Amino acid sequence: MRTALYAAGPLFLFILWLAASHISAVPAVLLPSPIDVLKAFGRLAVSGELFDHTLASAARSLAGFALASLTGVGLGLFFSRRLKAEQSVHLVLEALRVTPPLAMIPLLILWLGINEAPKIAIVFLSGFFPIYLNTLTAFKNVDRKLLEVGASLDFSSSEVFRLIMLPAAMPGILTGLRLGFGYSWRALVGAELIAASSGLGYLINESGEYLKTDCVFVGIITIALLGIAADQALAAALGRMSSAARRQTKSACAAKEK
Repeated sequence: MRTALYAAGPLFLFILWLAASHISAVPAVLLPSPIDVLKAFGRLAVSGELFDHTLASAARSLAGFALASLTGVGLGLFFSRRLKAEQSVHLVLEALRVTPPLAMIPLLILWLGINEAPKIAIVFLSGFFPIYLNTLTAFKNVDRKLLEVGASLDFSSSEVFRLIMLPAAMPGILTGLRLGFGYSWRALVGAELIAASSGLGYLINESGEYLKTDCVFVGIITIALLGIAADQALAAALGRMSSAARRQTKSACAAKEK
């Protein structure tokens, strides 16, 4: 039943798409049929072009997201313990946060060149702030009663952080990482639409210029499917990490109580 509910929306949209293309309600140049899109997918897959574009986008996304994760979590933790330092850079970070990363593409190209660096920078800027803000808020909002429990069990400072603060902040950090990945993936495609010679965004843009709408649909569908798959894989991995952290905390508390 649950699987059927998840499939209901996509199936309904597919039936509408199939019907619209069958009765020619919309010109094929605007809405190609599912069969034409499937044929285009096959051509691009067999030629290796789709794989090359997918690999280029995935490499940029992973590189930028990894940098955003390390920096966002690190700074979120640091500033949660150094409130004056956080206040001193708050306005600068807020200015960067509300500035669309795509608006900075001309500057990034001037500063970093036309290779991979500006695209990775766009991914980084897009993913950094959700991760940073969620991490900062999660550590600031750790329940003080939990810290009192750690003190009563005679935990050291490192044990308090590793066994109490980190597991308590983990849900917020995980939410930030998932949001950061989503923003990063979407921004990467936008950057590739403007300044790239490879990638799924480039495939969509080039196909649109030559009115190859079936290839545009292939690029869009590939982006959606890869994004969903990567998000689910990330959620599963982070969920296992969170569960492991909670089990470690329970074991440590039980050992201290003995």
